[in-house]
Amino acid sequence: MKRKSSRIRCRTKLAVLLSLTFCIGTFILIQKQSSRIMNLDTSNSHLNQKPKMAFLFIARNRLPLDLVWDEFFQQGQDEGEFSIYVHSRPGFLFNQATTKSRYFYGRQVNNSIQVEWGEASMILAERILLHNALKDATNERFLLLSDSCIPLYNFSYIYQYVMSTPTSFVDSFADTKDGRYNPKMHPVIPKFNWRKGSQWAVLIKNHAEIVVNDNTVFPEFQKHCRRRSLPEFWRDRPIHGDVSKEHNCIPDEHYVQTLLAQNGLEDEITKRTLTHTLWDISSSKDRERRGWHPVTYKLPDATPKLVKTIQKIDSIHYETENRREWCSSKEKPSSCFLFARKFTRAAALKLLHTVSACTCAETPQFRFLYFAELIFALIFL
Repeated sequence: MKRKSSRIRCRTKLAVLLSLTFCIGTFILIQKQSSRIMNLDTSNSHLNQKPKMAFLFIARNRLPLDLVWDEFFQQGQDEGEFSIYVHSRPGFLFNQATTKSRYFYGRQVNNSIQVEWGEASMILAERILLHNALKDATNERFLLLSDSCIPLYNFSYIYQYVMSTPTSFVDSFADTKDGRYNPKMHPVIPKFNWRKGSQWAVLIKNHAEIVVNDNTVFPEFQKHCRRRSLPEFWRDRPIHGDVSKEHNCIPDEHYVQTLLAQNGLEDEITKRTLTHTLWDISSSKDRERRGWHPVTYKLPDATPKLVKTIQKIDSIHYETENRREWCSSKEKPSSCFLFARKFTRAAALKLLHTVSACTCAETPQFRFLYFAELIFALIFL
C-alpha cells in the first residue's frame, strides 16, 4: 500500500510539473507571438506612413511670408505629408507672438548659429537643418528654402512633382571663371570637381546624409572659400594688400554641388534648381555691386502675370557648359520652377489677395485673405 501511495504521489507531482511546464511554455509562446505582431504592426505603420517633404527655411529672424506658407500648408493632408524646420538667429522662438501661422510654432532648430552672407556659416546652417530633419525617418525629400520664397503651385502639385522624381534637384554646372576656385583646396578638392549653382536645392535622403556626414569637403570650404572683401567705401577699417587678387568664393553657391561631384553622384541629380531667382547685372550703375544680389519683387511687381511668366519657363541655359536643361516631370515637359524669390511681405500678400486658388497645375495656389493683412504689411513693415 505504501508503494502504491508513493507511486500515486510521484505521478501527481509529475503531472503537476508537466502542467506547469506546459503553461509556462504556452505563456512564453504567446508573449513571443504578441511581440511579433506588435513589431509587425509598427513596421506596417511605418510602411503605410506617406513619405514626407521636409521644408527647411533659412531665416534672419521671423518668416515675413508666413501667411503665404500657412495657406500652402493647409493643403498638406493634416501635416501627414510634410514637416517644417527653421534656422533663425540663436535664441529666436516661433510662437504666437512672432508668427501668425500655427505651422511654424516651435519649428525653430535649437542649435542654430549666427549666419553671415558669403561665409561658411551659411552652409553650416544648411547642415544643421538637414541634421535635424534626418531624425524623422519619414522625411524623404529635403527642400532648402529662403525666407523670401513663395510657392508657385498648390501643395498637391508640388508634392507629386518632387516625390515622383528619384533624383535630387541641384543647380550644378562647371565654374570655368577665374577667381572662385582657390588652388589651396587642391588636392582635397581638385578643380575638375569644382561646381557652381544655386544653394536652393531639393535633396533625396542619401544626399542629405552625405552633406551632414561630410568631414572632408566642408573643412576645406571653411579654410579656403571666402567672399572678397567689400569695396573701400563700404569697409569699417582699411585692408592691406590688393583686394582684386582675392578669391571671391561664395560658399553656399558651390558647396553641395562640389560635394556631390566629389562623391561621384552627379548621375543621381537633376542639374537644376526648383527655385526661380532673377539676377539683373545691368540695373546697378555701380560696377562693384552688379550681380551681387537677386532682384527683389516689391508691391508693384506682384501681379498674376509675373507668376505666370515664371511658370511658363520650361528650360534653362547654362552658358559655361553650352547646355540647355529642358524641364520635365513624370517624363513629360513641365515648368522648371515650383518656388520663386525674392518677394517682400507686401508683394506676397498682394498675390495672396489677388490671385484665386486653384488645384490645377496651371495656376498658383493662393487664396483670398482679409484685406487688412495687406494694409498692415504696407503700413508697419
